Amino acid sequence: MVEKSGTIDGIIDQELFKWDEIPYNLIYLIREAERARCLTTPDRKALLAQTPGHNAWLWVSRELNCDQRNAIILEFVDSMKGVPLPGITGDGGVVQSFAEMYSRSYNVPHHIHIGMESYVCTKVNKPLDVKGAIRQAALSDVRTIAEYMAGFLEGAYGITVEAAGQISGAAKLVGTGNLYLWIVDGKPVSMANIAHRSPRHGRINQVYTPKRMRKKGYASALVAELCEILEKERLQAMLYADLKNPDSNKVYRTIGFEERGKIVEIKFA
Repeated sequence: MVEKSGTIDGIIDQELFKWDEIPYNLIYLIREAERARCLTTPDRKALLAQTPGHNAWLWVSRELNCDQRNAIILEFVDSMKGVPLPGITGDGGVVQSFAEMYSRSYNVPHHIHIGMESYVCTKVNKPLDVKGAIRQAALSDVRTIAEYMAGFLEGAYGITVEAAGQISGAAKLVGTGNLYLWIVDGKPVSMANIAHRSPRHGRINQVYTPKRMRKKGYASALVAELCEILEKERLQAMLYADLKNPDSNKVYRTIGFEERGKIVEIKFA
């Protein structure tokens, strides 16, 4: 029987979950949300976690067989009646089963939004002979960062936005102290962000280089530097990469990232 849980801690701190903690790293962020919704099973071998208004993340232990898995997924679907659910994210087979059951139960169409590979950096391979150096982003960089954020949204998700509309978001990102730039001849040419720190990992995102600056190793050098920053904090760098972008996946593997499992995001209309 699926039940509400007052905390995610007892589930994601167990060894069963740690096998999958890299592909499911975002659940650590959900844990910190004040109004996070958490559904689990009495044996703590399955978890559905959601921040209101966002996709739910669904984890099912590898120990469960197909019949057990599908029975639990159906219970999760039934438990989501009346709960706004934009989408579901997790292992491809698991979330596809959830999406099919959810669509049948609530007459809501679904489609695969994005497929990602999760990566962890086990040993940093810094690229050689890359011009420039890392610098923490400052408020004076906000306009450039806003342009980069708009470019990132278009390149990663096909969303066209005006850079001016990203100014406040850029300022907020700078304010975290976790956004870094690669600087060449005094000017930014690439950006990357340490989005979140979980107990054993630091998640990198917002990796972006303008088209005119690509193929020069700037993003590789910057991400490698962020990996070293996290290493000094005794954390391993991890990230998600769009499977439709073979270039970025190749870059991450060259830096020293290793694949740890594919994640699929499904959207409901």
